[in-house]
Amino acid sequence: MATITAGDFRNGATFDYEGSLMQVIEFQHVKPGKGAAFVRTKMKNVITGAVTETSFNPTAKFEQAYIERKEMQYVYNDGDLYYFMDMETYDQVPLPKSKLGDNFKFVKEETMCKILSWNGNVFSVEPPVFVELKVVECEPGVKGNTATNVQKAATLETGAVIKVPIFINEGDMIRIDTREGGSYLERA
Repeated sequence: MATITAGDFRNGATFDYEGSLMQVIEFQHVKPGKGAAFVRTKMKNVITGAVTETSFNPTAKFEQAYIERKEMQYVYNDGDLYYFMDMETYDQVPLPKSKLGDNFKFVKEETMCKILSWNGNVFSVEPPVFVELKVVECEPGVKGNTATNVQKAATLETGAVIKVPIFINEGDMIRIDTREGGSYLERA
């Protein structure tokens, strides 16, 4: 395994710290007038999301962590388990709902997702950034009603509810950005 020293930290670097997968958010090399230099580090536990700040000696060594990202197809869910299929081996992997992010509500069956794992343990699922979904329920749009910034709630085919412009109607296909809770981009 490759090692990384605190002096080599860069934003986004991932490493094993006391058995946890950590990612560097911010770092600062500090050389005080007196005493030894150190690296002030703000890091996030990738699995729990907890953010901590710690100072390290620049020569401190850590095992570099490699996050495996595997493209898999979401097949179906059965209660609290969601099944993903490896398209190369056709193996199905069941994952509990707790491994799925809030933005998974925009994923329909047969959608390709990235499965993130570390040391063989899956810790997260990344849905595609942009998806196209059908509007299944919303108030009807009124002809000529194209005022900007006026929005209404719309229920999508996955059950997710987002805000859309008032000219969108039931049956319309729309493109959505799944990051940060999902937002309407355009008609598809």
